Amino acid sequence: MVSPAYPAKPKPGDRVAVVSPSAGLPALFPHVHELGLRRLREEFGLEPVEYPTTRQLGADPRDRARDLTAAFADPTITAVLATVGGDDLIAVTPYLDDEVIRANPKPYYGYSDNTNVLNHLYRLGIVAYHGGSVLVHLGRPGRPHPVTFDSLRAALFTSDWYELTPAAEWGDEPNDWRDPTTLADEPVMFPGEGWRWQGPQRVVRGRTWGGCLEIIHWLLATDRVPSAAELAGSVLFFETSNELPGAQEVFRIVRNLGERGLLAGFPAIVVGRPKAWDFDRQRTLAERLAWGAAQREAIRKALAAYVDDPVVVFDVDLGHTDPQLIVPYGGEIRVDAVAHRIAVRY
Repeated sequence: MVSPAYPAKPKPGDRVAVVSPSAGLPALFPHVHELGLRRLREEFGLEPVEYPTTRQLGADPRDRARDLTAAFADPTITAVLATVGGDDLIAVTPYLDDEVIRANPKPYYGYSDNTNVLNHLYRLGIVAYHGGSVLVHLGRPGRPHPVTFDSLRAALFTSDWYELTPAAEWGDEPNDWRDPTTLADEPVMFPGEGWRWQGPQRVVRGRTWGGCLEIIHWLLATDRVPSAAELAGSVLFFETSNELPGAQEVFRIVRNLGERGLLAGFPAIVVGRPKAWDFDRQRTLAERLAWGAAQREAIRKALAAYVDDPVVVFDVDLGHTDPQLIVPYGGEIRVDAVAHRIAVRY
């Protein structure tokens, strides 16, 4: 397989697609969606273009795939942004028109369930972008987070190297979208504790692959992941979702990657800060920190059986916690375990 290629980037003033290939949550939370669209216009100078299923809840997978294909086919659209994640994109990607997408490569931005699309584009030879959400990040209550917006701006408009840096604050306790009045309030945040490094002091440079860990497991089950030979030398990155898989489940998924023969080919692994709070599982800060520690230990245990002394970085802000750094999917990354720095090429 040829390494994925970077598609051309949009520029301010361009039309960009806003799609809901997973959950059509803009139908339930139009106030959050509209805030995200307004910031897309005002903060980035881009003109959002919606499709028939963008605000449709429970749309047929074939219709969602038709909209996503149409976004790639339209020559006036220069980028594609997902509104949010969900849980059934694995049933949508088989209906995509791969020939159309291959002939019209465009940067795609999304995470969580959108890992299905990111992996699909990777296999079509197109670099995509893990991160960014119209509802979650563009529609963030109070104000846009500057760390997220700086990373997203660079990922949207530039093709240069961009240094990821540990966030000075973090949070995983979102405001309640069901209450429009909470859009004025800043989410709860805590002081950042930096990244956690382990493994040899060396510099690893390669292509990225990974995404949301639970979705990676689904892709393994449906045999839609690249082969071990195709991924050899790549940098694995993953994070866990708001479904809050426990340490034992995380261990099993990582172990299964090892049993598939994939882990041994990754010289470096970048792990996102785990989300540990949700509305039906509310935890104190101490409980959240303990949750993260247990997950790290589970990952270490799983890696030890399959990988020969990789560079591993924990608690990078690249997933379901706030703020969020954008990671190119299939693009270049440099993990410097000597200087404790990570850079990606957008």
